[in-house]
Amino acid sequence: MTIQEFFKTDKYASLSGVELMSTEEGHAKARMEVRDIHLNAGNVVQGGAIFTLADFTFAVAANSLGKWAVSIETSIRFFKSVDSGVLFADAKMCNLHKRLATFEVRVTNEADELIALFTATAYRKDEKLTFDP
Repeated sequence: MTIQEFFKTDKYASLSGVELMSTEEGHAKARMEVRDIHLNAGNVVQGGAIFTLADFTFAVAANSLGKWAVSIETSIRFFKSVDSGVLFADAKMCNLHKRLATFEVRVTNEADELIALFTATAYRKDEKLTFDP
């Protein structure tokens, strides 16, 4: 099984319209086309939709290291509202220890403007994950 196939089973991300674009060890990219279901009462993308995109991308990047990884801390800062188009998330590992890995996820729009910045720490369990290249 590939890491892409493994994460296709993530029902919430799939129902939210999040699509995995690419993955490498400690790095992942995903996208989400803005739809009506993502808009809040103010007609801009709801923060939870942006969080879902960032969190999913972080999860893929963290688990690409070959050990089952779960989030133990996350933070998100919003910089610009969006009401249409496509959002992109780019997750990169910043630091790696035996048990902890820290990531930064940049969420941007089609013009490469920073929409949100998500940081997260993953706890790496002993359980190994094996993915085909």
